Amino acid sequence: MQKLLYLAAACGLAVTTPAAAQQAEKVDQAMIAKIKDEGLNRSQVMKTAFYLTDVCGPRLANSEGLKRANEWTQKQMALWGLSNSKIEPWGDFGRGWDIEKSYVAMTAPYYHAMIGAPKAWTPSTNGVLKKQVVLVKAATEADLDKYKGQLRDKIALMEVAQEPKTTFTADAKRYTDEELQKMAGPAEPRPAREGGDEAARSAMRARIALRTKMVDMLQQEGAAAVLSTRGGSHGTFFTSNGAPYAADAKPVLPEIEMSPEDQLRLIRLVEAGIPVELEMETRTRFQSQDLKGYNVVAEIPGTDKKLKSEVVMLGAHIDSWHAATGATDNAAGCAVMMEAMRILKTVGVKPRRTIRVALWGEEEQGLFGSRNYVKNHFGDPATMKLLPEHEKLAGYFNLDNGSGKIRGIYAQGNEQVQPIFTEWLKPFADMGATTVTPRNTGGTDHLSFDAVGLPGFQFIQDGLDYNTRTHHTNMDTYERLQADDLKQASIIVATFVYNTAMRDQKLPRKPLPQPKS
Repeated sequence: MQKLLYLAAACGLAVTTPAAAQQAEKVDQAMIAKIKDEGLNRSQVMKTAFYLTDVCGPRLANSEGLKRANEWTQKQMALWGLSNSKIEPWGDFGRGWDIEKSYVAMTAPYYHAMIGAPKAWTPSTNGVLKKQVVLVKAATEADLDKYKGQLRDKIALMEVAQEPKTTFTADAKRYTDEELQKMAGPAEPRPAREGGDEAARSAMRARIALRTKMVDMLQQEGAAAVLSTRGGSHGTFFTSNGAPYAADAKPVLPEIEMSPEDQLRLIRLVEAGIPVELEMETRTRFQSQDLKGYNVVAEIPGTDKKLKSEVVMLGAHIDSWHAATGATDNAAGCAVMMEAMRILKTVGVKPRRTIRVALWGEEEQGLFGSRNYVKNHFGDPATMKLLPEHEKLAGYFNLDNGSGKIRGIYAQGNEQVQPIFTEWLKPFADMGATTVTPRNTGGTDHLSFDAVGLPGFQFIQDGLDYNTRTHHTNMDTYERLQADDLKQASIIVATFVYNTAMRDQKLPRKPLPQPKS
């Protein structure tokens, strides 16, 4: 049965013609006016963002914060009148992890409170530690030998790979007209590098291998804890996981990631021969009762007898990192997608196809929520064995590049959707959204759909300070959200979803990809 379905789907997807895609698009100007009015004058997008960030808190994969966010969004969408609002398991993920207490300060040669947070999935300290600091510097595995016998009951201080520099440009920026015009054209080929990407991958593997050896050595030598940094500037630090989330993960040392400025001060003092003492305490809690991951979904049912079994999807990931409240990454995207659904429900749309929103869990660890949803509902990219729902998806739209307004959309190499999206963007030229680029952008949940040949798309957004200040940092808070930008994005998403739900045909598809196994 699966083999027959695969062959039928493959044949069906291959015959979509450019001529069909070029047909004149029906754009309901009266409905767009209603969507704009509701989205601009009675928006709830910032209220939704407030609950996701300040009320629910950090939403690390399988944490208590993510559980709070899942429960709140499911109930909120049901209150708005959306149908089939539910928290849907996608499969096994691993342990949850939460911070109960985190504190770090230098106590000698003088007292100074420092900026930092525990790495995700690292254990608690054994109460309050007040220990001497030892600087650990190693370019090769052989360099680690000199620390034997020196680390017991000490706090290991790691090097700073890249020192923060004074900047003379603003953190935040918007796309210029020239940049958008360039994006609308074909992508320029990247210049070939000597040794190619393999040299870079080899260097990265070597760094990871050395770091693994260093971690093992610190444990074997009896170090009490670790201080590290992934970079940043002006008190900003990037965060990550310091241990696997698998239930049977090997134990690691307590570790705090710090702002580079604080870490560099410690390094300078140690290198000057001045004894440094640190006080720190972390209390973290592992949750191993429920190892499953979840997505939150809700719908506006279709009304057309022939088309209501088909589905238009929109989505964003609801999980975040833990050093802040995940405002731009990605409460912003979730708030916009929820607001788009609220707008459509409030203005009373009667979509021909069913409209389904999904808030993806565990994206930060590898798009797990969306990848497994696609595998459970549509097909497996490893084998390209497709399920019946694969034929029923009309299109998927994603938002996951911060708080900036929508400036257009990535066509994901799908030439046939470009004239369609160009037509759909025309009513929003005065809002700054005009560009359809044939290119793809990586790292977001639309890739899960594209991997099985489904039309999945990410919008082009103004970058603002996403890549310089907020993405995976302790500064990713509610204050970084731009209300007018999120209102604009909600209106455009609602319109794209509505247009897809009302078309006579589903959005054109690219040929099916080859199995990835």
